[in-house]
Amino acid sequence: MPDPAPLDPATPAKLRRALTTPLLTLYGLGVTVGAGIYVLVGATTAEAGPYAPVAFLVAALVVAFTAFSYAELSTRYPVSAGEAAYVEAGFRAGWLATVVGLAVALSGMVSAAAVAIGAASYLQSLSGVSQGLLTVFVVVVMGLIALWGITQSVTVAAVITVIEISGLLFVMVWGFGIAEPLGVAMSEVIPPLAGPHWIGIGAASLLAFFAFVGFEDIANVAEEVKDPVQTMPKAILWTLVLATLLYIGTSTAVLVAVPLDDLASSAAPLSLVFVGAPDTIQQSFAVIAIVATVNGVLIQMIMASRVLYGLADRGHLPGPLATVSRRTQTPVIATLCVVAIILVLASALPIDALAERTSQIVLFVFVLVNLSLIRLKLRGMSEAVHFRVPMAVPVLGVVTSALLFATAFL
Repeated sequence: MPDPAPLDPATPAKLRRALTTPLLTLYGLGVTVGAGIYVLVGATTAEAGPYAPVAFLVAALVVAFTAFSYAELSTRYPVSAGEAAYVEAGFRAGWLATVVGLAVALSGMVSAAAVAIGAASYLQSLSGVSQGLLTVFVVVVMGLIALWGITQSVTVAAVITVIEISGLLFVMVWGFGIAEPLGVAMSEVIPPLAGPHWIGIGAASLLAFFAFVGFEDIANVAEEVKDPVQTMPKAILWTLVLATLLYIGTSTAVLVAVPLDDLASSAAPLSLVFVGAPDTIQQSFAVIAIVATVNGVLIQMIMASRVLYGLADRGHLPGPLATVSRRTQTPVIATLCVVAIILVLASALPIDALAERTSQIVLFVFVLVNLSLIRLKLRGMSEAVHFRVPMAVPVLGVVTSALLFATAFL
């Protein structure tokens, strides 16, 4: 790929519009799939038991309304730190925009820390090296790739995403068709319409929601997207639909193949499907799982650094965070700050706590983003060409996000 055209030394370097619909969809799938299903199926099963696939479906329904809201807002305001821009436009409060932007960046960094721990767990099973050292290694290497350049780093992430999706399809084929069925019967995956099991499903849905954290990251690279009005809605919706299908299929296959108790206590749950398989199969899947999880770290780094850059570029954070390298056209100082914070978080908190905190932060942001769209629609001032959704969509986005947030306190 040719180097970017040289910039006038007197002109501040800006981000480069280079992302197309396929690359942006793979970007969204990369962070969504890598961040959740490879790491948290066990924790979700511990809460919901055999109904874990239903927890993923509930989480998908919550996400769907907000996804449509993001599709409209990201075409109204195709800029970095998208959520902060939406809230600032909707509430006309710069301080609230800063709070939301920092919350989004924090959610990305907490998520990356959780996924880095998951990647290190898979790596440790192959290498025997300390999980702490492997976690640091993963974070530092992904940070270097994030600094490389947006096209290069997202292309790397896209290639890895194809590999990790292939891994999930492999789990489904092996779990449904080859592995001995040591888990639940297919009929046991569907819960009765009433009963106390829905409390467990609700709690599991909050964890499962973490597996969908990613589609909203697409909004934070909007400033680097070609033709955002056409590209953003397509990429957001494709990401959500494909991730939901992969999650339901994979979690069901794992439940059929693996005993519930084993699954609920595992830090590397999908590898249990291949217990009893030839060593080459087990090792091949372990490599795929490592690749999948490190991809989530990379993409969350890209997102969080762009949020810090966008806030600084609009005067909400110190100016040095808006510094863009003339050679790579990436926000260097913001990316280095993100790497440092992820390292601290990964060493301080366990993976399930990181995942739950991420979900709660993102749900809080979702409520504010949907309220912002409601306020913008009520003002009815936009005449620009952009994607539009009915008023009912952000209203339901507020209600469903608030309800799922409340399950954390049941």
